[in-house]
Amino acid sequence: MAREALSLQAVNAYYGDSHVLHDVSFGLQEGRVLALLGRNGAGKTTCILSIVGLLKVRSGAIQVFGEPVAGVAPEAIARKGVGLVPQGRRIFPSLSVRDNLVVAARGKGWDLAKVYETFPRLRERQKQAAGSLSGGEQQMLAIARALMTNPRLLLLDEPSEGLAPQMVAEVGRVLLRLRESGLSIVLVEQNTRLALSVADDAVTLNSGRVAYAGPAETIKQDESFLTQHLGVY
Repeated sequence: MAREALSLQAVNAYYGDSHVLHDVSFGLQEGRVLALLGRNGAGKTTCILSIVGLLKVRSGAIQVFGEPVAGVAPEAIARKGVGLVPQGRRIFPSLSVRDNLVVAARGKGWDLAKVYETFPRLRERQKQAAGSLSGGEQQMLAIARALMTNPRLLLLDEPSEGLAPQMVAEVGRVLLRLRESGLSIVLVEQNTRLALSVADDAVTLNSGRVAYAGPAETIKQDESFLTQHLGVY
C-alpha cells in the first residue's frame, strides 16, 4: 500500500498580520503527481514555502513521508528528500551549467550522466555560463539542479512561467517522464491545461482555502468549476 509522501493538516500561515492559508488540508500519495491550482494570490506559493520551511506556519501539521516538518529548518527538510524548483528559477548565473549541477549533487541516482541524458541541451551547454542560457534552458537547468539532490518529493513552483509554447511542451514531457519514474511531485502551475495533463490529483485553492481536493480528471472537463476558481475555460 502506498504511503503518503506529503500531508498538510489544518495549516494556517500568515505574512505579518495577513492570514493567507486558512486550515489548508490535503495529501499526496507516494509516486503520484498533484497539481496545486488557483488564481494569483490564492496561496499556492505560500503552501510551497510552508512545506520547505521558508515560511513558519502559525498552526497545523505538515508531514513528509510521515515525519513532521512544521518548524523544522529548511536545510533539514531538504535532507529529508524534499527538492524545490523555485519560481523564477534562481540559478547561479555566473557559474557554468555544469557547476550549477555539481554544486547541488547529493545522494545516488540522479547524476550528471542521467541529467544530460534527460536534458540533452544542458550537455551541449555545460561549459556555458548559466546566465547566458535562454529562459527555457534556464528552467531545464533549475529542474535538473533540483533532481541532482535526488529528492523523494519534488516541488515545482510555476515551471512554465514566461516560456514559449515549445518549451512549455518540453516541460510537460519532462514532468511525464518524472511521473513514470515514480517520483512524488507537487506542481504549482498557472497553465491549467499543462498541470491537469500530467497530474493524478488536484488541489484548488481559493483565497487561501481548499475549494477542491481529489482526482485531476474530475475537474479537467468541468468548465464551470475551472472558470469560477481559475478563470479559465
